[in-house]
Amino acid sequence: MDEISFISGRDRCAAWHFDAIGDAFAGARGVPCVVMAPGFAGTRDTSALMDYARGFAAAGLDVVLFDYRGFGGSGGSPRQLVSAPRQRQDYRAALAAVRQLLGVDPERIVLWGISYSGGHVVRVAAEDGRVAAVIALTPAIDGVAVLAHLARTVGTRQLLRTAAHGMRDALRAMTRRTPHLVPMVGEPGSRAIFAMEGAEQAYTEVAGPSWHNELCARTALEVAFNRPIRFAPRVRCPLLVQAGTADRIAPLATARRAAARAGVRGEIREYPIDHVDVYTEAVHQRLLEDQLGFLGRHLSSSASRRATNTTTDWSRQ
Repeated sequence: MDEISFISGRDRCAAWHFDAIGDAFAGARGVPCVVMAPGFAGTRDTSALMDYARGFAAAGLDVVLFDYRGFGGSGGSPRQLVSAPRQRQDYRAALAAVRQLLGVDPERIVLWGISYSGGHVVRVAAEDGRVAAVIALTPAIDGVAVLAHLARTVGTRQLLRTAAHGMRDALRAMTRRTPHLVPMVGEPGSRAIFAMEGAEQAYTEVAGPSWHNELCARTALEVAFNRPIRFAPRVRCPLLVQAGTADRIAPLATARRAAARAGVRGEIREYPIDHVDVYTEAVHQRLLEDQLGFLGRHLSSSASRRATNTTTDWSRQ
């Protein structure tokens, strides 16, 4: 694993480059590369994200896992600002940088996203046109549907409270004052964006050392306008959507619609899990198996035979 960086906008994004082990996916122009980023306000040092990356590398794929601007080891300000347009710009910059890496096949780049970034990768792939495959894990792919789902989960009063904090932060931004920060996760009744029972403990247990449980409150005002599901019909490469049937944040029905809108290129896998469960070891190993099977089928005929023999279709168990 090597520390690398690339420029996005005027700032530098920090990333890790994992070299492929073996030649299972090797081709005349090099090996494929999986471009990964955290979800929402996460950081690359989340242990499960690193485990996914190591799993891809062990299977014969290069991986680049990066921090968004304003988070973790990356530059940029304000810090802790979740901005979908800015995060998508970081993905595009990562794509451009990865295509220049020695030994990487620039025509076999895979976009991998989780939660909020699970939506980003769909839109970026639709706009790029050269991406070879997309993996969207528990994607928050339609902001309107996410808010409606959260209203049922945490209640309308909680959403209104969150919106009020968002307005306060937006006004501070307009007057160039320091951001008004709120927790990302917390217990019901708290100021957190995701105020759900057990959420804070669940996220804290899986988060990396550079993660902070705070973000700019204006983020709450943007969510409804982030609707990458509208770009699903324009994705021209294979798309794997992995969804949780007990997800309290990203509704299952929306994931199904996203895969369906991708037409013959879309594939949906469903698992009896909640949103944060994808970070736990027992679950992530099974999800990774399906991801490798998917990539084996679409990136390499030889890898396809190896991956098909080891992949478990957990969604049918």
